[in-house]
This record gives sequence, C-alpha cells and structure tokens, in this order.
Amino acid sequence: MLVGHFAAGFAAKRIEPSLSLGTLAFAALLADVLAFVLVGAGVERFRIATDVPTNRVIGEHIVWSHGLLMDILWGALLAAVYLLWSRHARAAWVLFAVVVSHWVLDVISHRPDMPLGPGIPRLLGLGLWNSIPATLLVEGGMWLAAIVVYVRATHASRWAGNYGFWPGVVLVTLAWLTNISSAPSSGGSGIAAALPSLIFFCCMIGWAYWAGGARAIRKRT
Repeated sequence: MLVGHFAAGFAAKRIEPSLSLGTLAFAALLADVLAFVLVGAGVERFRIATDVPTNRVIGEHIVWSHGLLMDILWGALLAAVYLLWSRHARAAWVLFAVVVSHWVLDVISHRPDMPLGPGIPRLLGLGLWNSIPATLLVEGGMWLAAIVVYVRATHASRWAGNYGFWPGVVLVTLAWLTNISSAPSSGGSGIAAALPSLIFFCCMIGWAYWAGGARAIRKRT
C-alpha cells in the first residue's frame, strides 16, 4: 500500500493531536523506509511479477523490514524513543500502533510474501492487489476517508496548510495511481533499485512535517 499507509497516519492525528503529521507519516512508512535502505545495502530484495495486473513488486527476503515480529520491535523502539523525549505515554502507544499497522495493511494488500519473523517460513498475504477495482475501492476509500477525517480535525494556520498541503495530497494520490497501473522497470537489490523510492518516501515524510506543521487542531465546541 501507499495511500493506505498515509491514511493510517492521517487518521491517527485525529486520535492523538499532539503527534505531528510528519512523525505519524514516518511511523506509517517506517517499514518501507527500512526496506529501501536494506535493499540498497543488498540485505533485502524484491522481484517483479509478470502474471498479476497491479503492484507487481513481490518481496523476497524482507523479513527485517516487513516481518511482524520485527515491525513490533521497530515500533517499540520508536515509541520508546518518543516516550523518553516527550514523556507522553499515549502518543508513544499510538506511534507503536501506526508502525505495526503497516504489517496488517500489507498482509491485506500483498500476495503471500509477508513474513512473520526471522526463521519462520510461513508467508501471509490476502492479495487485494490482485484486483485493480478492489484496490481502488478499498485503499482509495481508506485514503479519502482519512483525508476527510484529517481536514475536519485541523485547519490551515499558515499558507502552507492549504497551498502546500493539497498539492502534496494530489502528488501522493497520483504516485499511488501510477504504482497500481504500471510495473517498475526492474526489481532486485542494490542502490539503483532502492534509491528513487527512498528519496520519494523521504520527500513525502518531509512534506508531511512541513504542511502538517502549518495546520492546527480545530477547537472542539
């Protein structure tokens, strides 16, 4: 998923307003950021499937970034760092849940390539991506609902809250639509395979910090 993971971060802002949108986006995308780093280092790897209609990237040896046990560990580490920095236990728990939500959402969308943990051979995946209409309906619906929830919970406090926020939403949506309608040029491992995606995700996290920081929580009446 792409917008599905962003949706988790957007929705979590409504649950815990003290967390910045950038931090929530980082938590939601942490598994993918780690995967691109590990692919670039040659530790993890993916391949391109030719027999499926959408999202043709299949994970191979992605247990360190996308395994359930590892995502629990990464989530716990991020939550612990945030707790030590902020002393805000509720926010730390929300961050932990957002990190682990990545595995849950990927199990729903991926073919069976999602691992449980190191040394555990079983792979899970319900295969939402096998259907373009279902992907558009389910993941797109999540994204639309999360945007509505976020916009209703916040308002622009500076110009970037509107003129920076909405173009970013459009860019993420277009990237998602492109991703589900066309195959990447190559799979594998190494810097060439990982760097473009890593740069894109880092830019989107940076956008979430910038544009999200220009939107304030609406006062409840």
